[in-house]
Amino acid sequence: MHEDGSRRQFLRAAGAASVAAAAGSAGCATVERTLFGVPGRVDVDGSPAASADAQFRGGLRRRGVYPEATVPESVTVDWRLPEVNTGDHTAAKASPVRAPTGDVVVPGDTGELRAVTPGGEVRWTAETDTDGRGIHGTPAIANGAVYVGAYDGALYAIDLETGERYWRAPLGGAIGSSPGYRDGTVYIAVEFHPPDGSMFAVDAVTGEVEWEGERPTDHPHSTAAIDREAGRLVVGSNDGTLYAWTYPDLEFEWAFGTGGAIKGPVAAHDGSAVFGSWDERVYRVDLATGEEEWRAATDGLVMSGPSIEPSTGTVYVGSHDSRLYALDLATGAERWRFDTGGRLLGCPTVTAESVLAGSYDRHLYAVDKREGTERWRIAADGWVTSTPLVTDDGVYFTDRASSDYLEDGEGPTGALYRLEAA
Repeated sequence: MHEDGSRRQFLRAAGAASVAAAAGSAGCATVERTLFGVPGRVDVDGSPAASADAQFRGGLRRRGVYPEATVPESVTVDWRLPEVNTGDHTAAKASPVRAPTGDVVVPGDTGELRAVTPGGEVRWTAETDTDGRGIHGTPAIANGAVYVGAYDGALYAIDLETGERYWRAPLGGAIGSSPGYRDGTVYIAVEFHPPDGSMFAVDAVTGEVEWEGERPTDHPHSTAAIDREAGRLVVGSNDGTLYAWTYPDLEFEWAFGTGGAIKGPVAAHDGSAVFGSWDERVYRVDLATGEEEWRAATDGLVMSGPSIEPSTGTVYVGSHDSRLYALDLATGAERWRFDTGGRLLGCPTVTAESVLAGSYDRHLYAVDKREGTERWRIAADGWVTSTPLVTDDGVYFTDRASSDYLEDGEGPTGALYRLEAA
């Protein structure tokens, strides 16, 4: 199907060689190592975990809903960690996740990955081999490792305790999506140049490629969703197509076309995939057949990933038209819309009472999820395109570098923020 098959084979061979070389020199702290092969590491049986401790949007279905979480009635900035994002790439920036250690792990478009305590102290910093646009995907955490892709086209496994690298698996030209983890395998969408792409399944312990989908015909910047009950893995692509494979067999099943690029994450629920397209619409598609169930129009491109709340039957999603939408999950009918004054690229986070969403107007908003009215907003220095993280100790988000910094290097860089009750 692809003209660059030899290149793919070369990259796969290079990845295996990199892992093999790393395993042979595991005594050095600066080289890559295989998980469970570190001297002095305590592990019960050396087998990988069944599920992740944390991953983008709360799990493989990417629904972005946390029914037990709450946010304060009003908030203030507790601290701001600078120099997380410094570039001008227009995609949504990576988002923080909470590690079982209690730290927040945050990637940046500098190519660095940090573990930060709730007090704002950087416990370790890990570097990738990127040169320019860095990391735009959000990590998955499992097996005491942080898995993340970067714009050098490689998937990384980083020791959660120390920040040291276990392995680096070069897969393609760039990775802008977030990994998914299940049963010792990491699933990631990978971009190739010229425009092309693949879905990969990578061994979480060794970094070796287990499977390659070889299906998208343009860059898959979208983050895949896996619905185990429906037996599907689905991912969008810049060619405007949603691709589906069986899961866990990974046999190609169907493709669904839209009129624009599918750049945002896909969400799955109750046998359906919900996602946005740059044709200014939100879609719900049957996972079994690939048939359209409904579409809902907005007045702008949709790069935001939908949040699906089963208890209220609601889909929450942002648009480039500056609005946050609440749609009926069954029909796609609009329930309310909330205007932020700037484009919404990132994904909303849904809590017990609120929807949190960042905007190009340089604010993070908390919106009452039933009424669609503002609860509070907090100002940032740059565009807010990350997905907010709500924990029992605060609200975390990142922004992008300020326009002053991008123009002359003198203004604020993009940062990690921690909010607390005012």
